[in-house]
Amino acid sequence: MAAVLTPPAPTPSAGPRTVSRPSWGGWRSRWPLLPLVATVLLPALPALPHGLSGGGGGPAVGPADLASGLAVLVCVGRLLYLRRRPLSAAAALVLGLPAVGFTVATVTAADPAAALPGLVRYLQVFVLVPIAVCLLLRDAHGFRIVAGSLVLLAVVQGITGVHQYVTGTGASYMGEDIRAVGTFGPSDVMGMATVVAYGLLVAAACALRTPGDAPAWLRPAAAVLGVALIVPLTLSFSRGVWIATAAAVLVALALTGRRQALTSLAVLGAAGLVVVGGFGIGSEMIADRAASVTRVTSTPDRSVGDRYAMWSAAGAMWREQPAAGVGLKGFPVHRDGHASIGLSSGSDTAGAGQEFRRQALLSPHNMYLLVLSEQGLIGLTALVGSWAAILVGAIRRLRVARSRGHTALDCGLAAVALMTWQSVNFLYADIGGPTTVLSGVILGLAAWWALAEPDRVSAA
Repeated sequence: MAAVLTPPAPTPSAGPRTVSRPSWGGWRSRWPLLPLVATVLLPALPALPHGLSGGGGGPAVGPADLASGLAVLVCVGRLLYLRRRPLSAAAALVLGLPAVGFTVATVTAADPAAALPGLVRYLQVFVLVPIAVCLLLRDAHGFRIVAGSLVLLAVVQGITGVHQYVTGTGASYMGEDIRAVGTFGPSDVMGMATVVAYGLLVAAACALRTPGDAPAWLRPAAAVLGVALIVPLTLSFSRGVWIATAAAVLVALALTGRRQALTSLAVLGAAGLVVVGGFGIGSEMIADRAASVTRVTSTPDRSVGDRYAMWSAAGAMWREQPAAGVGLKGFPVHRDGHASIGLSSGSDTAGAGQEFRRQALLSPHNMYLLVLSEQGLIGLTALVGSWAAILVGAIRRLRVARSRGHTALDCGLAAVALMTWQSVNFLYADIGGPTTVLSGVILGLAAWWALAEPDRVSAA
């Protein structure tokens, strides 16, 4: 009887093996990120004519806010369907702590019903949206998708802003319609500068710590893009955004090492000279605006004088109600009773397709003083404590990730830079306008890096 020959089993190939991605790593399971991406990309669209307003007033409910609400609903639905633990105890404490101050300020307000819209707004921006971001991000890939949408928004708005400067169709500045405001208009002159700063910081983080599996062209492209975004940022003439961006870049560079920091600073310095020196007559305005940063205490202009008056009014409100403040949305109501007679009735806005109008001054343009005046020490301690925990945790995790050679260092660097920027910028700005909801996204990105499980953070 003939023997039956069984073919030998195939030997494993000596070449590299292809490791299949887990099922949750594919694009099909990334659909929960779509509301977050929409939240990032939609702030430039016009807001709805009526809706909730933040502590400083102004339009608040727009397409981006609706997208953020959808993100929260998707997050809740996934939690109920998957039956997973929502957050760790530490993350729940840090992200939920601000709600204590918001609630106390609403309950103790002279008119709790009038403060209720403010409570909804604050919970949306500083509690619900950050929590949704933390829970919808599964790994570093998800972080990069949301951060990449910030870069896309910055590029679109930056190009629009440069076009406004070149063609003289921007917002009015020193008698000329040259101020770059993107699609946000002269009523929100810091909107374009804010989103451009976000994109610049994400691009810089990618250039400084490019993912190991990224294509070779990504690092130089990110570096060029980061330098290019300096142009619209400069043409925004927003001093507070300039300061916040410089501070965030310096922090990011300090966390990358001395050698790379010095090289990057040299490149940024050369780029700054080109920007200021390459705009002809506009360079005088840019140089004067930059020099005015050092004159705000000695010879402040009218806008700075008004801001000082509003800061003083916020301090006076807090001294009357030191524990819980005057209540959410209470600053505009109590402003005239505490502001000096030197405060003007409003600021002039014009250009960028809008007729001249007088815009009322309804906030102190300082988030910390706004919270102090409306929520008192209880609210300020809860909110700043939460932000400080996120920033410190993000820096700590970045340092640990560097020592262990994790591949998601770009995410950590972006998270620290964005959180630093937000913390510094709130010294010169507060909530209000279409970009308000982006503050919640930034807080969520930083909180995810600082508070997420280690394997989710390090996964590339």
